[in-house]
Amino acid sequence: MDNFLFKDNKFYLLDENNQEVAFISFYYQDNETIVVDHTFVNENLRGQGIALQLVNQVVAFARDNNLKIIPVCSYANKVLNRNSEYQDILKKG
Repeated sequence: MDNFLFKDNKFYLLDENNQEVAFISFYYQDNETIVVDHTFVNENLRGQGIALQLVNQVVAFARDNNLKIIPVCSYANKVLNRNSEYQDILKKG
């Protein structure tokens, strides 16, 4: 599943009824930094790696736009801080 949509600082996934079933949201702290504040995946879709795909969408967005990430969402924080491949994108200090 990689047909994520993007609108209003949120990557999201819709089901066949156009209902939002997964999303990751962020806001701009300043012109160089985004804060990832929430990740959600509907119960019946959990365990399929969708949340990680959502995090990767935000990481790609940040890299493409020369932004750093502050992950306040517990899931995003865990993923981004535990993997060395994401260290370049994390805001330090």
